[in-house]
Amino acid sequence: MRYDAIDPSLFQQNRKRFMRKMQPDSIAIFQSNDLMPRSGDTFFPFRQNSGLFYLSGLGQEETVLVLFPDCIKEGFQELAFIKRTDEHIAIWEGQKYTKEEASKISGIEKIYWLDEMDKILHELILLAKRIYLNLNEHDRFQSEVLTRDVRFAKQLMDRYPLHKYHRSQPILKKLAMVKSQMEVELIQRSVGITGKAFQRVLKTTRPGMMEYEIEAEIIHEFIRNGANGHAYEPIVASGQNTCVLHYIDNNQRCEDGNLLLLDFGAEYANYAADLSRTIPVNGQFSARQRSVYDAVLRVLKGARQMLVPGITIEEYHKEVGKMVESELLKLKLLDKTDIKNQDEKYPAYKKFFMHGTSHHLGLDVHDLSNRYDPVQAGMVFTCEPGIYIREEGLGIRLENDILVTDHGPVDLMADIPIEAEAIEEMMNAEVMAQ
Repeated sequence: MRYDAIDPSLFQQNRKRFMRKMQPDSIAIFQSNDLMPRSGDTFFPFRQNSGLFYLSGLGQEETVLVLFPDCIKEGFQELAFIKRTDEHIAIWEGQKYTKEEASKISGIEKIYWLDEMDKILHELILLAKRIYLNLNEHDRFQSEVLTRDVRFAKQLMDRYPLHKYHRSQPILKKLAMVKSQMEVELIQRSVGITGKAFQRVLKTTRPGMMEYEIEAEIIHEFIRNGANGHAYEPIVASGQNTCVLHYIDNNQRCEDGNLLLLDFGAEYANYAADLSRTIPVNGQFSARQRSVYDAVLRVLKGARQMLVPGITIEEYHKEVGKMVESELLKLKLLDKTDIKNQDEKYPAYKKFFMHGTSHHLGLDVHDLSNRYDPVQAGMVFTCEPGIYIREEGLGIRLENDILVTDHGPVDLMADIPIEAEAIEEMMNAEVMAQ
């Protein structure tokens, strides 16, 4: 692994918290993600299932975690199964976990080989009345691919039809939404690497560069600082592309006078950062660009102050919508007639600001969450307002990551340049130095 070893007490505490939420006489089983086929005999890069990583820190494929807090069999309250390694695997794929290494990383004493699982798990399941399984329950996730979790669930239900089955995700969501201090520090490491990449972009961006050249500067800084890579597909969008919300082609030329919208974040130790900045390709905002930029920045500053315990995300988004509406009126993109005649279900401002302002951040860029729970101290949110004027080919989005505390919001990206003057100064300082 590229990242520094994580104190196993993080995962031990996460398991304790999860097991306290389980019903009596229950066993919980967590599967690693599949190795996803790419073509021929190759696979896409492996990334661990976030739920399994949250509870164990084990980042290797073909791993299974079992939690059974009420197990009558001594010492079997928690255990993990890992892929058995041999000389052939070591030669072709490299070193895999030993039992001792898996135990040190996770804090789990009982580690078995995966080929031992069937017999051991069968006995444990027969000692339990209930089985918790971990399926992807993100409310916007839809896929025709049958994951390892789904396949395993079907196998268990066929083999043990008289057990009661329960969902792990509602428990995981409640726990994962509130970050421990150690998790905040890991997110801050991701943020720090992301900030270095953005400063590199400010120093290197020039008219005539291709969007993918700028993407290359970002990944260069990520890898040299120990990140796994991108936390999500990066957006490097210039000109008209700034108005495409999920533009990831990154294959156009950055022209003099255009804006460049960047949305990217490093992943460090499986924890994500999520940054958006919009910069002038030539190092100088035009008057129009600057007026829209300042409007978005005012919304960001106002919105992040609202991320306090007790507010709901639904209430928060409504208030941010009012801020955006006010700015659009000042920019003369809306008038009072537009407001008077607007559809309450689709307010007039949504023509220029179509997406939400905030989402949870953690092991996933769109982290496990219940969007209807009130905001609590310890939650980490993005804050990403934008204004997109398609007729002008002008889109601006700004985004920082915010930690909610009982003493007010903490901007984890406060040290990353965002003021227009600071961006222009850094971009032009490099030009002057050449």
